[in-house]
Amino acid sequence: MGRRQPNFKPYHQQQLMLLPPSLDELVPKGHVVRVVDDVINKINLEPLNAAYYLTGPASYHPQMLLKVLVFGYMSNIYSSRKLEAACKESIYFMYLSSMSFPDHNTINRFRGVRLKDAFRTIFEQVVTLLAQEGYLSIEEVFTDGTKIEANANKYTFVWKKAIASSKEKMKKQLSEIWAYAQSLAATEDNMPEPPDLTTINKEKVQDTVDTLNQVLSKKENIDKKMKAKLGYVTKHYPVNIARYEQQEAILGDRNSFSKTDPDATFMKLKEDHMRNGQLKPAYNVQISTSNQFIVNYTLHPNTTDTNTLASHLEQHEKSFGAGPKSLTADAGYGSEENYTLLEEKKVTAFVKYNLFDKRQSRTFHKKHPFAADKLYYNPKQDHYICPMGQKMAYIGERTRKTTTGFAQTLRLYKARNCQSCPLNGACHKSQGDRVIQINVNLERKKQQADQLLTSEEGIQKQKKRCFDVEPVFGNIKNNHGFRRFMLRGKQKVEIEWGLIALAQNIRKKAA
Repeated sequence: MGRRQPNFKPYHQQQLMLLPPSLDELVPKGHVVRVVDDVINKINLEPLNAAYYLTGPASYHPQMLLKVLVFGYMSNIYSSRKLEAACKESIYFMYLSSMSFPDHNTINRFRGVRLKDAFRTIFEQVVTLLAQEGYLSIEEVFTDGTKIEANANKYTFVWKKAIASSKEKMKKQLSEIWAYAQSLAATEDNMPEPPDLTTINKEKVQDTVDTLNQVLSKKENIDKKMKAKLGYVTKHYPVNIARYEQQEAILGDRNSFSKTDPDATFMKLKEDHMRNGQLKPAYNVQISTSNQFIVNYTLHPNTTDTNTLASHLEQHEKSFGAGPKSLTADAGYGSEENYTLLEEKKVTAFVKYNLFDKRQSRTFHKKHPFAADKLYYNPKQDHYICPMGQKMAYIGERTRKTTTGFAQTLRLYKARNCQSCPLNGACHKSQGDRVIQINVNLERKKQQADQLLTSEEGIQKQKKRCFDVEPVFGNIKNNHGFRRFMLRGKQKVEIEWGLIALAQNIRKKAA
């Protein structure tokens, strides 16, 4: 009697189907790929169609390529070659592409070129659609930023300080050779007056080098070291100064850039695997969220968040026709300039300043009993009272400008007889009489911030910010592994981050 065989389901690889299943049957009804398909089908893609030529061979449909890209970014597939493979291997990508198989060049060209002028409009349409469906609010947002590494070599850096140092060496060397030439010059040489090398450019350097060569070429018995210096200067300085001017034009207001991605600035990132504080080329990404949906995004070369808010709000107004009614952010945005901007735009600012959290602690007040904000102020006579009860008289004002050009006015008040005061050394550390600087406008805005943030609504806003905007960055970086851009140049990087933001919103809608 033979051994009894197990019972298996039929398995015939070569068997043909009389009625093959459709792609729709193979995709589960509740799958996220259907949400991608539904959202992209609802938006107007005319701005994207304008990126294509009217003549020539037929192109892959932009609606199909957009769906493939967005679903790829939702599925942690960012490489164009992997997206090409997915269109041939994954039933979900086949469902979106309708069995089309675009190659990686087509996908890359679509992402970097075709989407260039149209993507922001596409993103705004999706945000508006989600707002109409009640998923998010465009008027009440939470803002934060993070730094993401650029696709650039971290050793191909250019520093503004290094350029300035090199130019100073140029000035010193040219002045030294000019002084030597003057010491040898006879009256008949008609040696011109020394050039003004306070500031130098390629024309001034070239003229100086030409004059030195013209004068010294007529002389005999020139010092060999000086002749070698002049040869080096003639060969390298005109070329170097031209390169420095090009680099300074790229730098603008920045302190650094990468040669492999000139739009990227060297920043300190949280992801410091070597734990040596090494600066890396990166972009400062700013987002505004509502219910963990990204409402607005911008990219900046600034290393701090403080100077990004103005352009970020401007983009919000450009996208939706008006700014938000309320904005909640951490202390990185709490500057006089930002408070003034938000006040002018009539935005309710639930924005902390740098010492807000510490001021809520009794320990902080005990550690700083003589701080300027604790001194009594007499508004009628315009003076402060020092800890010993003496008047601190008003002695004038001074104005200083921030890196963005914003003017701050500081009122100065000076104490008297500090040297004989028993609190001298504890009250202040300066050698003479104590002088305090009061920014009246900033103090007023801090008081307004205190009132808003300590109100019931402000406390709720502060709590919500921690689980609204911050988890979005955590989800993108940690859960979806996006820690470094794949494209280069600010324009392409903006498209790439826009795809990340759009993927986040559709993923959240499907959740």
